[in-house]
Amino acid sequence: MTDIPAYLKDYAVDYAADPRAASLRWFREARYGLFMHYGLYSLLGRHEWVQFREKIPVAEYARLADGFTADGFDADTICRAALDAGMSYVNLTTRHHDSFCLFETDHTDFHSLGAPAQRDLIAELASACNRHRLGLCLYYSHARDWKHPHAPNNEDWDGNARPSYDPPEPSYAYGDRHNLDIYLDFMKSQITELLTSYGPIAAIWLDGIAIPLSGDHERFRCAELYSHIRSLQPQVLVSYKQGLLGTEDFFAPEHHVPTATDDGSRQGQVTQHRDKPVEICTTMTPGSWGYLEDAQDHKDADAVWSELATAGAAGANLLLNTGPLPDGSLDPVDMETLKRVGDRLRSEGFPTEVTP
Repeated sequence: MTDIPAYLKDYAVDYAADPRAASLRWFREARYGLFMHYGLYSLLGRHEWVQFREKIPVAEYARLADGFTADGFDADTICRAALDAGMSYVNLTTRHHDSFCLFETDHTDFHSLGAPAQRDLIAELASACNRHRLGLCLYYSHARDWKHPHAPNNEDWDGNARPSYDPPEPSYAYGDRHNLDIYLDFMKSQITELLTSYGPIAAIWLDGIAIPLSGDHERFRCAELYSHIRSLQPQVLVSYKQGLLGTEDFFAPEHHVPTATDDGSRQGQVTQHRDKPVEICTTMTPGSWGYLEDAQDHKDADAVWSELATAGAAGANLLLNTGPLPDGSLDPVDMETLKRVGDRLRSEGFPTEVTP
């Protein structure tokens, strides 16, 4: 029998019959995961969209890598914190919209091994998750990339795919020089690296859905990409936020489960496929997913419990985000909160209904 991924050891019978079905059963029963947004934006502490919002030139932003040490990033500490919180899986940004990668890649030199850190953070986390029998989900920014010259542009994609630089960013391809297929091949190659270099992956978690939803989404060849992902690992699940095609294995909307009263883009495919698993993603720091230095409020234990109850009442998982500090260490305020929630989970179990 093919080796069973560590996080699926309790699903051996299901795995032998159908690895993907085993993963889906595991995911439904997992209930609760830890999300982390970490990258160059963490060094500035001004939101993970700081490059976009402040229109920081590409070359200037790239120089932040010279200060990326990740001295405080400890994969075992992360896994122990997740387990202590009562979580079953972990999700880390392998590459956010700024295009800086936390893994070794042959397709760009803009990655953590080329920074002073000189470390493959995804490799470290994959190894730790395997030891601790936690599922590892990998966030990957699909349709937003603020560095690649051929990434989705503002001319074709609703004006907000990348920063609106004035004067225009010289490293971007414009007009007839722009070729989206070059970028799509780049993405496919990187996702292939993630699925062939780090052992069993629980899910590929794509982001940037607003861009394909703003135009002809078939240009992104997502059906082909999903098929490729599944061909590389039989158990891996595919998610693309609230759903682009409806063939995703689970949906991951932000903050709540969409209903028929939401506009079409917010609904995605969720309301059309109520039989599929849903994961609500939300963050401990309102208004930001990455580290926010001047954050006034973090969700406390009661607020997190309320999020768990809301997810439970909807039959959904909760993916709860924290923004690691600039050095990669976990925010101590958030970790104390999650420890308290974990203690309550061990005492009371998961809440399944919202209480006044």
